[in-house]
Amino acid sequence: MRHLTSKWLCMTIALCASAVANAQTQTVKIGFSGPMTGAQAMYGKDYQSGVLLAIDDFNATHPKVDGKVTTFVLDSADDQADPKTGTIVAQRLVDDGIKGMLGHFNSGVTIPASAIYSRAGIPQVSVATAPAYTRQGFKTTFRMMTSDTQQGGVVGRYVVEKMHAKRIAIVDDRTAYGQGLAEEFEKSVKAAGGNIIDHQYTTDKATDFKSILTVLKSKNPDFIYYAGADSQSAPMLKQARSLAMSALFASGEMSKTENFIRVAGAAADGAIVSLAGLPLERMPGGSGFTRRYEAKFGEKPTTYAPYSYDGAMALMKSMVDANSSDPSTYLPKLARIGMKGVTTDHFSYDQYGDLRDAVVTVYKCEHGAWVPLDVISSSS
Repeated sequence: MRHLTSKWLCMTIALCASAVANAQTQTVKIGFSGPMTGAQAMYGKDYQSGVLLAIDDFNATHPKVDGKVTTFVLDSADDQADPKTGTIVAQRLVDDGIKGMLGHFNSGVTIPASAIYSRAGIPQVSVATAPAYTRQGFKTTFRMMTSDTQQGGVVGRYVVEKMHAKRIAIVDDRTAYGQGLAEEFEKSVKAAGGNIIDHQYTTDKATDFKSILTVLKSKNPDFIYYAGADSQSAPMLKQARSLAMSALFASGEMSKTENFIRVAGAAADGAIVSLAGLPLERMPGGSGFTRRYEAKFGEKPTTYAPYSYDGAMALMKSMVDANSSDPSTYLPKLARIGMKGVTTDHFSYDQYGDLRDAVVTVYKCEHGAWVPLDVISSSS
């Protein structure tokens, strides 16, 4: 009887200890969404990988939120780069009980989805670059990268003042991203005294651009700017060269990919692209980030991972700083975040939720590789 009583007592103590331990730990769910399938899946994968690495690194510090040791977990969903799917995904993630949102990727998906997160009071940190995203009056919208206003403004001025382009043509894909980037580029070109000779339009599904290029060729541009993704910019450039068009060709960050070089082939040499922030090797935390990324995923990071890493870190750090995973409690901490990140020593937001520390790097394709050409501050 004494043996049974002793055994029962040990079991009771163990159960109580387990209950106390469980009461002192918790799991906090963060949402993520981007294009994980389809033509833009490479962007989505890179974007998600930066978030996953951030969660691993942050969990390794044994953070405390709500007075409990906290493990952050990711609730991921594929929005297929489609606005309708994006809103469905957004509502599902809200219903799943996420405490913060990292996504979406495309501006055209992010903007309609942002209304759902705003109604739920859930902070959303996105890579979307369209200016409209953070100008809707929502307190919940934040950005991981420079906006189109910052990037388009820098590049438009650069091609007039530094590249001395005289006859500039623009083509955009009419997505929220492409349209916003093209508009800001055009405004900046005109403000710098440049000459826009034409503005043509296509879609993000098009593959044949010869009719547009034929129109442009008749107007003899010396510079063509395409606002859209590499699935259009690469074949467009290749077709332009097949029509004996020698105009310098430029695009935004969605064209700074190995896929662009592979598809465009020899035509890629001389192409110009712009990308938010410093080159990875010059980022304050770039070398350490690259080492950890390669160890985890077995490949090098590409465009978006460093930014999604910092965006995720800011979201989780704000919960720790507020000692709360309640979105209404930690949101003010996120709005006033100030931290040293991978991409910058001064990661912070302005009154709109846009990054304060905004620089843009211009790259040129030389012998099949992207080479940094110039680094420009958006305020210069």
